[in-house]
Amino acid sequence: MVIEVHNVCKSFKDVNAVRNVNLRVESGEAVALLGPNGAGKTTLVEMIEGVQLPDSGTIQIFEKTWAKDEHFLRQEIGLALQETRFQERLTVEETLDLFASFYHLGKKRTSEVIDIIQLESKRSTWVVQLSGGQRQRLALGIAILPSPRILILDEPTTGLDPNARRDLWEILEDFKATGTTMILTTHYMEEAEFLCDRIVMMDQGKILAEGSLNQLLDKFGEGDLIEYEIEGSFPTQ
Repeated sequence: MVIEVHNVCKSFKDVNAVRNVNLRVESGEAVALLGPNGAGKTTLVEMIEGVQLPDSGTIQIFEKTWAKDEHFLRQEIGLALQETRFQERLTVEETLDLFASFYHLGKKRTSEVIDIIQLESKRSTWVVQLSGGQRQRLALGIAILPSPRILILDEPTTGLDPNARRDLWEILEDFKATGTTMILTTHYMEEAEFLCDRIVMMDQGKILAEGSLNQLLDKFGEGDLIEYEIEGSFPTQ
């Protein structure tokens, strides 16, 4: 088991952001955390990636914890956020070179990543001139620079047009085929189905259901799942 979340809770003042969550992710598995704003998805992944600490419960990654093994875990996890800010007067190549230097990686790895994220034609383009979809591909490139065993993506396609979203999906699908474990937070059922093996439905800080799309359809029906995706309300069990 790569990731084990056991009875984790997290509150901010009067808001119970994550309530007694249990989650297990196996090696090479792609898991979608699906839910409306405020469901607790981002807070949960921030605890998995070591940005937030749980109020209670435990999180183990490769049977290690952030308290004791932070340096090791930082090398194993790549992060791509919903919106990443870059130095706008650096080129795509310069930006990747900068982040590659943090991992003591050379220009060969930068060139490999530019090819993976399909930005070869933008290699010498300033970041300020990139489209939203191209910026998200650059953020993904930074996340995969150190060849992480776990890739966490927090709503990476929110705000992108359908073509840009599909381009990013295809890159992630190829990356998933390498055996990398992936956790994706999203509002989109279609995105979860396309990229992930398992969908975990969240609302009000709790996991309400999980399984493949077909398993969820068998349990709740198409109409209830559409209502959940659009309205954020969970079907009555």
